[in-house]
Amino acid sequence: MFFQIIEEFQKCHLDHPVKKFFGECTDLKIKLDRCFRQEKALKRKANFEESKKFKEQLLAYKREIAETNQE
Repeated sequence: MFFQIIEEFQKCHLDHPVKKFFGECTDLKIKLDRCFRQEKALKRKANFEESKKFKEQLLAYKREIAETNQE
């Protein structure tokens, strides 16, 4: 779907070299922007989850080191 919108947007710009400046391709641009926002949100969520796992592993490692040093 994403690549289809990009192709349609590029085709619109090629088919309407002057009208593109007057809003001919605006609907496609809005759809494209929404896709970009959705993709960014998915990546942000995945990065957050990965960061969360890493922090948990780091805390577990720190606890292990602290326990080893106390003995």
